[in-house]
Amino acid sequence: MTAFEHSDLQRLVDAQCGMVTQPQVKVLGYGRGRVRHLLDTGRWRRVLQGVYAVTNGPLTREMTLSAALLYGGDHAMLSHRTAVEEWGMFEVDETVPVHVTVPYGKSSRPQAATETLPARASTHPVLRPGSLLHPGVVVHRSRAHRHIGVDAMRPRTSKADTALDVAIAESSARQAYVSLITTVTNSRIRLADIRQRMNERRPRRYRRALDSAVALLADGVQSVLEYHYAVDVEQAHGLPPARRQGPVIVDGRTLYEDVDYSGCGVPLIVRLDGRWAHSMREVQFRDRRRDNAAELADRPRLVYGMDEVGGMPCVVAQEVESVLTREGWRRDYAGRCRACAPFR
Repeated sequence: MTAFEHSDLQRLVDAQCGMVTQPQVKVLGYGRGRVRHLLDTGRWRRVLQGVYAVTNGPLTREMTLSAALLYGGDHAMLSHRTAVEEWGMFEVDETVPVHVTVPYGKSSRPQAATETLPARASTHPVLRPGSLLHPGVVVHRSRAHRHIGVDAMRPRTSKADTALDVAIAESSARQAYVSLITTVTNSRIRLADIRQRMNERRPRRYRRALDSAVALLADGVQSVLEYHYAVDVEQAHGLPPARRQGPVIVDGRTLYEDVDYSGCGVPLIVRLDGRWAHSMREVQFRDRRRDNAAELADRPRLVYGMDEVGGMPCVVAQEVESVLTREGWRRDYAGRCRACAPFR
């Protein structure tokens, strides 16, 4: 190997987290025979079809993602659950395949997981044969490819497109509905961005469920806890729809109530206590001032956290209904959640 070849290869390796492709190294003078020798002796390792690692040890996550992008070819970007990981929306199992999106019409095909193979004449330490080397690649094709990506060290879909892609990939409309609400609220994605992307991309799958999710988010739901209250407590038990994030003036400041039934003729307030947000001193002070303001205004209030709303929504609904009824609200129909029987 000449010094020129070595320096060019090193720059390529550094830029691609230790990964190279057959066409790239061919330009540097590495024919198929030379590459095969490096693979057979364990100096290099075949990671995906046409993608090699110039190391014989385990792959880091960065190496795994780089290999998937190289396999996808020009313009490939990380998408779906892998983009979720890159955006830090929530943790993803690193043993599942890497998702990439390529322009519509590209011939890239999904790649199964790769296991390590024994080197024929290796004097170098290698991974145990049969262990997982790369989890594989799932390839998606998009007609809107040129509009959905963002510039990053590793190309990926935008936050809004990622949230929609993950929701559309779910196995049912209900799961798509929950997925979109969860991702948007947890990741603080602007609802305007979601609406814009839905109008521009027009999802063909679960459109009604996604529209319903956007409507609930537009109604003021700002967290997973608020979502579970709206769906599992209010909707499932036929309670009246409350006003969400309604403004209230306290000490000259505009604060917001999570759930306010004033629009139903009942002054009941329901506070939804998310542990993370409410653990901050400033928020605790704000909540105490809201509590005092409600007491001074003679307004009944109930407080719930995820343990109650997520674990026993029927009990929560029964308590809320009791206060609503005491204050003058009357149910229009006798419908009940099927799960309520043990609590009635």
